Amino acid sequence: MELLTQIAGSVLSLGSVAAMLGASLLGVLIGALPGLNPVMAIALLLPLTYSMEPLIALGMVAGIYNGSMYGGAIPAILMRIPGTPAAIATTFDGFPMTQRGEAARALKIACWSSAIGGTASALALMTIGPLLARATLHFGPAEYFWIAMFGMASIGVLVGDDALKGLMAAVLGLLLGTVGLDNLSGIPRFTFGEPWLLSGLDLIVILVGLYALPPVIALAEQADLKGLSAAALKLGRARLGWAEIRGMVPTWMRSSFIGIGVGILPGAGGNIAAFLSYSAAKSASKDPDSFGKGNPQGVAAAECGNNADNAASMIPALALGIPGNVVAALVLGALLIHGLQPGPQLFHQNPALVGGFMAQMLITSLLILLVGGAAATRVFAQVQRLPGVLLVPMILVLMAVGVYVINGRVVDLWVMFAAGLAGYLLEKLSFPLAPVVLGLILGPMAEQSVRRALLISRGDATELLTRPISAVIAVATLGLILWPLLRAFQRRRRAAARD
Repeated sequence: MELLTQIAGSVLSLGSVAAMLGASLLGVLIGALPGLNPVMAIALLLPLTYSMEPLIALGMVAGIYNGSMYGGAIPAILMRIPGTPAAIATTFDGFPMTQRGEAARALKIACWSSAIGGTASALALMTIGPLLARATLHFGPAEYFWIAMFGMASIGVLVGDDALKGLMAAVLGLLLGTVGLDNLSGIPRFTFGEPWLLSGLDLIVILVGLYALPPVIALAEQADLKGLSAAALKLGRARLGWAEIRGMVPTWMRSSFIGIGVGILPGAGGNIAAFLSYSAAKSASKDPDSFGKGNPQGVAAAECGNNADNAASMIPALALGIPGNVVAALVLGALLIHGLQPGPQLFHQNPALVGGFMAQMLITSLLILLVGGAAATRVFAQVQRLPGVLLVPMILVLMAVGVYVINGRVVDLWVMFAAGLAGYLLEKLSFPLAPVVLGLILGPMAEQSVRRALLISRGDATELLTRPISAVIAVATLGLILWPLLRAFQRRRRAAARD
């Protein structure tokens, strides 16, 4: 009880509350600006935390992280430009809703879904975090290989009607993922003698170009001199009825579990959680064909899934010192800056600090309802009312600045433009972009994991299936592949019976 009182006093102090609220607003702004992301913001924030109290610094990290993950949905819904990589899946149904005049409703759904996913993740961190963290000790290369294969199997749900084009797009992503030094042998692959390619193609650079530049080119083609009127944007007061909320509860629960599970696995991330959650929602839907055409369940699944990854990614970071994603790695850096050693002893030596940070992740998740409801729909949505001819240079400048800040290299700008032109051509030829991203993210993970597993087993491939956890994930992967085929077979049988 004394510890809880100490944690409550620290977290609810004026400095901590101001840090969380201000950082949440800043996070929404960062997420809403294409080309910027929470990784950049937190990385720039870390040097400023030297003179701060640890809990205030961590409160700012929590606010920026949760706020920006929701903020990324704003341009994704309004302009089909994901503000963060994790918001890519939000564009699938969010932007079609905007085209139907339901932008305010889509933003409201994203706001609620983000808050629910983040809250569920924070509760998992606070209650069952240590137990779940210990479970990841049993994951080896074979398990990570099947996790990657499970993610890539979702391509079958995302490719749409043309499976061949979807698979071709996935292969392109796999090829891009092979560029750089081979992690096991140290041999350069497809670097063409260029030193900057040794570290591979930067994921954020590729994603900004692939997803942000094609809509900008489309805006330039329209040569819009007037912009949308307030009437055309139709941003009134969007309210979610109880019937609609009840209908989304299963999606929120499913996506929360998926996001938490993905977050616990080191090396995964919100983008994978969003894709898997979206795939699961589409597979479970009675009308899967409506996904990609403005189904609110798609927005709810993607946003709940990517936010449910947030606090869950801190579980292995705090308990084992193994970051679940890049932001978790930056949190470890913030702890080290203040002389705190992440790992099992952190819970025993600094329980008030760990408990306070967990509480801050929960509070900043709930703040999304306040910040998102008050600011996003009323302020950030109005960006669409600007004429297209003004938006094009503004977005290009933000993209260029955001990409250049990542590594400080001019060549990244050329990579961004090349990825953008490729994305534009792929869309013109009706190739889906989601499989490219999945191949780029999961391909290296699958390759490295399977090679490590085979090295450990001395070439015995049966080792990939003999471990219990591997076998379970392999069966789940097979089920994910067969489920759409089974649904299609059942639809054909029903259609044949009607005829």
